[in-house]
Amino acid sequence: MKTNDVMSKVPAVTLGFWAIKILATTLGETAGDTVSMSMDLGYLTGTAIFLGALIVLVIFQIMAKTFRPFLYWATIIASTTAGTTMADFATRSMGIGYAGGSVLLLSGVLVALGIWYASERTIAVDTVASPKVEIFYWSTITLSQTLGTALGDWLADTPGVGYLAAAGVFGALLAIVALLYYRTQISRAALFWAAFILTRPLGATVGDFLDKPLSDGGLALSRPVASAVLIVLVLAGIMFLPQKAGVHPGKRGASS
Repeated sequence: MKTNDVMSKVPAVTLGFWAIKILATTLGETAGDTVSMSMDLGYLTGTAIFLGALIVLVIFQIMAKTFRPFLYWATIIASTTAGTTMADFATRSMGIGYAGGSVLLLSGVLVALGIWYASERTIAVDTVASPKVEIFYWSTITLSQTLGTALGDWLADTPGVGYLAAAGVFGALLAIVALLYYRTQISRAALFWAAFILTRPLGATVGDFLDKPLSDGGLALSRPVASAVLIVLVLAGIMFLPQKAGVHPGKRGASS
């Protein structure tokens, strides 16, 4: 690392990062449904619980001086569980519907990215090293997680599609993003956010496939048990997959 480089507060984007991210988003679906459905607390109460936890964890994340893997991934999990209950509250309880909710949330993600870019002239995640940029980052993360939940539910509930086929569609879209990353010069930051959004509906549809009733095309597994297994897998990923802070080339700037 060069002397003018700055260590980011978020992990370097590697295959290990994406593996843990997909597990975390699947956990977000099953854990969110555990609280709102299995515990019968409802979407609004579930949102209050997970959003409260997210705010506390983001504060700790901002206070941390360096990248801390367990704190970072706990915050990601809080954002994806909050995204699950917020999306369900908006599309179901408020009656906006999947299409309306998805359009509204996509607009929110684009506005968040636009404000971030207007302020910093970049939306590259390796620049997340100051409180202001961390607020941009976590705001965009939470909106993208919520958008991903709405997109996953929208496609999975489309007649004739179902959870497995929807997961296949989002997996294929992720493969296209990966191909664009390796074969084109499209903005790496834009491709990152496209992949980040798409991993959420992939996790959402896989999570729904695990715990939804057999009559709805799921496996009818216990939501708490599925969540517990996913927690173990996420912890194993954090401990055994390479975890290091991203590096921001301070004087050279980051690509947007």
